Amino acid sequence: MDNYGIGGNEVKTDASEAITDIPQNRTLMAEKLTKDAPVKPEVVHGLQTVEQVFEHFKPTLSVDFEDESGKTMKETLRFGNLGDFGTRGITAQSEFLKENAGKKEEYLKIIKQLKSNKILKTALANPEAKQALLDAINGMMADLEKNK
Repeated sequence: MDNYGIGGNEVKTDASEAITDIPQNRTLMAEKLTKDAPVKPEVVHGLQTVEQVFEHFKPTLSVDFEDESGKTMKETLRFGNLGDFGTRGITAQSEFLKENAGKKEEYLKIIKQLKSNKILKTALANPEAKQALLDAINGMMADLEKNK
């Protein structure tokens, strides 16, 4: 019985080559799943799925995030499947990234309002109205700070 690894499809043919190439619309990733190189490389047999590979190696990565004030936050990201490498998977694991994603959504809402609100556009075009609007916003922010 032949011993096959992950990534190929067996093709029964009369030719000498029995494994087809990976199709052009697929990506083969070969990457170490641990931060440090092993002292002695380990050959692992019997892993049949990508999930089994993740379960065996339990890849993690410590990341330092820096906020706008220069404060550094250290977080550890864990990867249990391929989805954990995407934007949603990484953001779901990180409080820092969740907070930034929330800020991004708020900024996008503000931009949408600035682009579509004709009354606001008119007020921002007039220097006196713009200053009055800024004074009102600053007053609301001061009230919010008092009531914390």
